[in-house]
This record gives sequence, structure tokens and C-alpha cells, in this order.
Amino acid sequence: MRRFDKHCVVVTGGASGIGECTTRAIVAEGGCVVIADLQEERGRALVEELGAAAAFHHTDVTVEENVAGAIAFAEKNFGPLTGMVNNAGIVGAVGSILDTSLEAYERTMAILSRGVFIGMKHAARAMKPHGRGAIVSLASTAGVMGGLGPHIYTMAKHGVVGLTKSASAELAPSGIRVNAIAPGGVVTPMTNALREDGDPAATAEFIASTSPLGIPCVPEHIAAGILFLLSEQSAYVSGHTLVVDGGLTTGGSFSPFFEEPAATLLHAGQRTGG
Repeated sequence: MRRFDKHCVVVTGGASGIGECTTRAIVAEGGCVVIADLQEERGRALVEELGAAAAFHHTDVTVEENVAGAIAFAEKNFGPLTGMVNNAGIVGAVGSILDTSLEAYERTMAILSRGVFIGMKHAARAMKPHGRGAIVSLASTAGVMGGLGPHIYTMAKHGVVGLTKSASAELAPSGIRVNAIAPGGVVTPMTNALREDGDPAATAEFIASTSPLGIPCVPEHIAAGILFLLSEQSAYVSGHTLVVDGGLTTGGSFSPFFEEPAATLLHAGQRTGG
């Protein structure tokens, strides 16, 4: 059997980028997916390509009725919900905290924070009667340390990590696993849009230049982690945030402490020999 035979999964923001790649991968491994997205044209084109194992539901993740409706639609068409991927996102407010408007703050948090909360809530409601399920939410390296994203984005992604831990503690006795994945920079339409030229090749080159591994992260790298967390291969994993960043947040190859022969640093800057 393929990993996702008889599985029913909802992927928010499933029409492009990481979401699209995740949708394709789940269907390729036997699963059925509802693409819950605002991008109607892209979503329906993807459904036409993937066939009967995929369906589209027009969804604004900031609207509770939309998300609940997407899950109900999935269960009506494909059976009990087994997986939920809270992927929909934006970069949101960019700039100094001195100049960020409350309106920009609230819009960013609505999508990146409230949207994840709503998705977890309604996925858990659907899964609990069946005693099984896996919820995966998109965090970010900006959710595990500072300085890797705009202020409000960083705040929201830290919240995703925290909610993942908290919800997993409640839902584990119901057989529901709750995890997150924290990508570094990924070559997607969203990151391409941050460039004036919108050139994917230039985006890939830049991301590779910041990676300790020296290669760009592409959606397939993140989708592989999402599928692991959704599948029975991670049956004993819950409350975890899987960081997929080429080693960037561990210091990677950038630490100055790796440049000299081994030594032991003592007080006041004294050191011993290697």
C-alpha cells in the first residue's frame, strides 16, 4: 500500500508553492486532497490535472465558516478527515516596528495566526470521533529565532510553534498528532514576488548563497517533511517542529568558533591549547 491510500487531507493554500507540491505528493501516494485556497483558477486547473483524487474549495482561512466548510466538503467527498495541512500564508507587514500600522499587523496575524488556529480547531473536531488524525502547520525558521523574517511574521510563526505544542498536549489522548514544519527560505511564487524582477532563477541563487549546504531549498524538500509528519512513519511524533533549513538555525558553517584549532575558552577571554 502507498502511504496515503484511503487518506483524506485538506491543504490550505494548496494551489501554489509548498501547498501545491504537497497536494501533488499526497495524490501521487494514493491520497485524496481538498485544495482550500482563494486562487480559484490555479486551484481548479490543478484539480483538472490531478483528477478524481483532488477537489477545490474556495477558502479564506481567516473566515471560520470557510475552513469548516472545506473540511465538511472533504469528508462528504472523500471520507473521514485524516490529515490537515495549515499552509496558507503571506509575508505580510514589512518594515520597522516603529512604522508598522495596526491594520497591517491585524491582516498579517489574521492569515498567519488566526488561520492556523481555525484550521486546527475544525480539523480536530472532525478527527476526534474517529480517534485518529495528523495536523501539520507551517511555521518558519522565523518562528524559532529572531532576525529571519519581518516582525509580525516572526511573531505569528512563534505562535504556530507554541500552539502546536499546546494543542498536541490536549489532542494526543484522542489519537490526534499535531506537528509543525519550519522551512528556511524556499523558492516559491511568494519569495519570487519579493524580488523586483520576480526571477525564480535569481531567487534560487540567492537562497543557495545563504544556505550552509550551498543549494536552494525547493518546495519538494518541505513537502517531504510534511508527508512524513502526516504519515504513519511519524506515528510517535507529536508537538514537534521539524526545522528544514539546511542547518541555518544551528549556525551552519558560519560560526567563527570553527575557524581555529580546538581550544577551551576560559574566563576573561583566556584559553587553553587544543
